[in-house]
Amino acid sequence: MKAVFTPSKAVGTITAPPSKSMAHRLLICAGLSVGESVIHNLAFSKDVEATIACLRALGARIRLDGNTAYISGADVRRKRLASAELPCNECGSTLRFMIPLCMLSGEEYTLTGSEYLLNRPLSVYEAIAEKQGLLFDKASDRLTVKGRLKSGIYEVAGNISSQFISGLLFALPMLDGDSEIRLIPPVESKPYIDMTLSALRDFGITVTEKGASYLIQGGQQYRPTDLTVEGDYSNSAFFEALNELNADVTVKGLREDSLQGDRIYKILYKKINSGDSPIDIADCPDLGPILFAVAAAKGKTVFTGTRRLRIKESDRAEAMRVELQKLGVDVEVGENTVTVYGGTLRAPKEALFSHGDHRIVMALSVLLTVTGGAILGAESVSKSFPDFFDRLKDLGVNVSYGMDQ
Repeated sequence: MKAVFTPSKAVGTITAPPSKSMAHRLLICAGLSVGESVIHNLAFSKDVEATIACLRALGARIRLDGNTAYISGADVRRKRLASAELPCNECGSTLRFMIPLCMLSGEEYTLTGSEYLLNRPLSVYEAIAEKQGLLFDKASDRLTVKGRLKSGIYEVAGNISSQFISGLLFALPMLDGDSEIRLIPPVESKPYIDMTLSALRDFGITVTEKGASYLIQGGQQYRPTDLTVEGDYSNSAFFEALNELNADVTVKGLREDSLQGDRIYKILYKKINSGDSPIDIADCPDLGPILFAVAAAKGKTVFTGTRRLRIKESDRAEAMRVELQKLGVDVEVGENTVTVYGGTLRAPKEALFSHGDHRIVMALSVLLTVTGGAILGAESVSKSFPDFFDRLKDLGVNVSYGMDQ
């Protein structure tokens, strides 16, 4: 799909979309509960649909009614009751959250996904499987696991994806024995771990945080509940970024007490405006593309803690470097730094490209409201925000979209 923009000013009020990160966590906890849970305010992006499909494959019964899901959980510790194949599609969160759950029953499961997804790092789980003698057979588009995860001490590097830690936090409380996750400093993306702990508490699971360790009592049971998914700071950041380019947009529906780490975007926009850098984004890597876009419009900004941008849906630092250059902005990508030499944007002479990444599309869209231009592969937004362009149009942005030409 190609999205075509003509310069326009966004004006109006928008309700924050539901948090995809929190939706994953609440759906999984509900899918592990004994009894029926109700989860309200869901947005059915490709990633959320992947988590729902995988929970069904594990045996959870899920009925959808509008933006609400009614979920009767599965006992994933017992003999498999449903499909042996879990379709993770292109969602890294779904894949990493599901792997430990597939290691509870001793049954063989295959998790499928795109070749790019299966190329993303899984070394934490691979090392655990090797140590415990579990099957962990990875191919280009699938991963097959078999064997029972054991309780005990898990030492995990704190600067890898928090999704590994969350995956273990979902599974370990259901084992017979007690466990401990010890994070080896430095610890990055801790807000995502905190979101997982919050979801676990809502479903009756107790985890004790002690320094850089998490103490997990075995034999716990998820309890069903009725919850509403909160508004998403990650995707709201794109709409509030429009205000950095002279728009007048108000975002409502965000919890001020949210645990979402990406809520920091408001502070980081101020830092970019004031020239206060370097800016460390190790705890909020998903904000990288939109922060680079704002810096492109404002002036030179140095970002640190950018290493993990290489292993997202695209190499986000390199993707933004290539696309911002088309807008007249130079970007220097280092080992763990990105420097954006921003300040002057020009209309691109060629179409921009999505690199198959939803956040690249949304970040570039913000800039094209000023310069005009086109983005090829714009359908990537459906991964997290299917109605993104409709929301922009509701704010008065001149954008049309259709098949790539």
